[in-house]
Amino acid sequence: MNMLVDGEWRTDTFQATNEEGAFERQTTPFRDWIAGSDVPDHVDAEPDERFEAEAGRYHLYVSYACPWAHRTLLVRALMGLEDAIDVSVVDPYRGDDGWQFSPEKEGCTEDKLYGSDYLRELYVEADPDATCRVTVPVLWDTKEETIVNNESREIIRMLTTGFREVAERDIDLAPESHREEIDELITDIYEPINNGVYKAGFATKQGPYDEAIDELFDALDHYDELLADQRFLAGDQLTEADICMFTTLIRFDHVYHTHFMCNVQYIHQYDNLWPYLRDVYQQPGVADTVDIDHITEHYYTTHPDVTPHGIIARGPDLDFDAPHDRDNLSTPTTTPQ
Repeated sequence: MNMLVDGEWRTDTFQATNEEGAFERQTTPFRDWIAGSDVPDHVDAEPDERFEAEAGRYHLYVSYACPWAHRTLLVRALMGLEDAIDVSVVDPYRGDDGWQFSPEKEGCTEDKLYGSDYLRELYVEADPDATCRVTVPVLWDTKEETIVNNESREIIRMLTTGFREVAERDIDLAPESHREEIDELITDIYEPINNGVYKAGFATKQGPYDEAIDELFDALDHYDELLADQRFLAGDQLTEADICMFTTLIRFDHVYHTHFMCNVQYIHQYDNLWPYLRDVYQQPGVADTVDIDHITEHYYTTHPDVTPHGIIARGPDLDFDAPHDRDNLSTPTTTPQ
């Protein structure tokens, strides 16, 4: 994989797996916080008064293909922040030059702020000596002309707590009374599920692969059972935890099952995870953030070590709009109208 080293683009530096053949994810480097947003206990940071939450000031750089960037698009849509925070969308194909802007391609845009060819140019603009991978999402401040944060979990908390005053919909995806539980859920699903599919897919030895698969499907079985009696992960209300689960589940049957060899079971074969996935998909604004074509193109063409021929798998054909009947379990009090 490729990365910046002292502000220079290198194609011979980053290794995704360790000597034992296990996938290791690199820490994101930009970790400032919007003023007025809630900082979870597990984060060693304080809100920065330089970054006030203002409509029109911030910009998101995203990929429809990336599950981490997708989190921010979901929160933006559910809260009605489209007019307050604009987005630039990169090409789903990520080649040797990293994420690039291909405005001629369906679903993609130009870099609306600077007209950059590659996302890495924004990283160097923010830090000329940057040494890091170039990832999405990126929350950019047009006033300070810098990256505020590029860690998806932290960005969505900033949006849900710091931008409520500029949101068009009255929905609380991180209610204070449930915030500790939500944080625990996000942490609990991250390693075995969100990151687990990558640990399986990028493993280069049998042992790490088997361990990742066991943890992944044990966790999926657990949450399938949990969702038998409650509509969402934290109970009656849609929260950030559901956002973080959704972006993995929506990609699972199309890419992770086949491309990352997570083929013990499809999500659409689960009694509760499958209708739960459809329930979240059918929330207002969510479907518009899902681009299966971008998702499949990215995964099957961007990882030559996994799928060297770049052939995009065709199926399965799933109906995410089919009735789910999960509203019979409970009725969320803050679902946007």
